[in-house]
Amino acid sequence: MRDASFAFLVHPRTRLAPDMGLIWAPLARVPERYYDLALRRLPLRPFTMAGVQIDGRRVGRIVMVPYGARHLLEAPVEGRARVHRAVDVAARTGAEVVGLGALTATVTRGGSSLSGRTDVGVTNGNAFTAAIVDTQARQLLDDRPGAPGRRVAVVGASGSVGGAVSELLAADAAVDHLSLIARSRPRLEALADRIGPRAPTTIGTDLTGLADADLVILLTASADALVRPEHLAPGAVVLDATQPRNTAPDLLVARPDVTIVDGGIVSIPSLRLTGGDIGLPNGRAYACFAETALLSLTGHTGHFCLGVPTLEQVAHTRALAADLAHLGFTPAAPTSFGKPLAGTAALVAA
Repeated sequence: MRDASFAFLVHPRTRLAPDMGLIWAPLARVPERYYDLALRRLPLRPFTMAGVQIDGRRVGRIVMVPYGARHLLEAPVEGRARVHRAVDVAARTGAEVVGLGALTATVTRGGSSLSGRTDVGVTNGNAFTAAIVDTQARQLLDDRPGAPGRRVAVVGASGSVGGAVSELLAADAAVDHLSLIARSRPRLEALADRIGPRAPTTIGTDLTGLADADLVILLTASADALVRPEHLAPGAVVLDATQPRNTAPDLLVARPDVTIVDGGIVSIPSLRLTGGDIGLPNGRAYACFAETALLSLTGHTGHFCLGVPTLEQVAHTRALAADLAHLGFTPAAPTSFGKPLAGTAALVAA
C-alpha cells in the first residue's frame, strides 16, 4: 500500500442537528430551525473535520461542506460553488484525490463541473457504489428461502448509479424482471434500449411500479423519505443505498413484513476516523468513500469517475478492491438503520 493522501467531502443530511453533533456533541441540541436559518444566511466555509487512518497510517481527511441536503438542492448554482470551495480546501491540504460524498456529487453533475481541475483528481464514487450495490442485491435475492421471486425495481434508475446497477443486474439474467423507475421517461427509455433482451423490463415514473417487486433498490438523489408502506409488496426487501435516506424507521412499524437493508456500506476493518465521524462505526464506510480510498492507495492520478460510470470503471474498482482484499473493501455485514440484521447471511465480495 502506497503513501496516500485523499479527501472525501461530506455534508449534513436532512436533519442537521444529529449530523452536526457528530462534529461536537453539544451541537446536536441546537434546534433545527436555527441551523436552517444560519445555513441560509451565513457565508459558512468548508473545513477539515476528521482525519482518516487505514492500516494504522493517516491516509486522508474528511472535509465538511457545512450545508444541508435541501440547501444544496434548492440552490444548485450556489451549492455547486460551495462544493468547489471545499475541493479548494482539500487541494490546499495536500489531497491528490478528492471524493464527492452524497449530494456534493449531485450538484456538481456527478463531478463533471470539476473536470477542468488539474491540481487534484476527482471521483464521484459511483463506480464502486454500483459494484457494491450489485453484489448486495444478488446476495439478498439468493438469501430469501421459500421466496423464489427475483423481480427487482430500481428507483432512480436513470441516475448515475441506478443505470449502472440496472445494466449489471441485466447482464447475466440475474433477475426475472426489472422495473426501472425515475422522473425522466426519455432517459428510462434509453436505458431500457441498452438493456435490450437481456432481461424483461418495464419503465415508470412513479412508485406504483414497486407493487410487484421482490427487491426494491433505492438510488435516488432526494432529500426526503420517498417510499411509503402502501408502495411495497408483501414481504418485500428494500435495499436503501441513498444518502440522505429514502426510507424512514417508521416504515417498519407500519409494515413489519418488510425488510430494509442499508445499501452501499463497505467493510474496511482497520479504518479509523480521528476528530469526528460520518455516522458509521469504525471499520465501515460508504462505497463512494471506499472508491476514493481505493484510488488513492493504489496510486491513481487524475480524474476517475465523473458523471455516469462505465461498466469498465465498475470492473476496475472491483479489481482494485481485490488487490487490497487484505484491507477489506468488501460489502459489510448487513444492517438495517445501522443495527445488525438478524437472519441474513453476511455478504461477500463478488
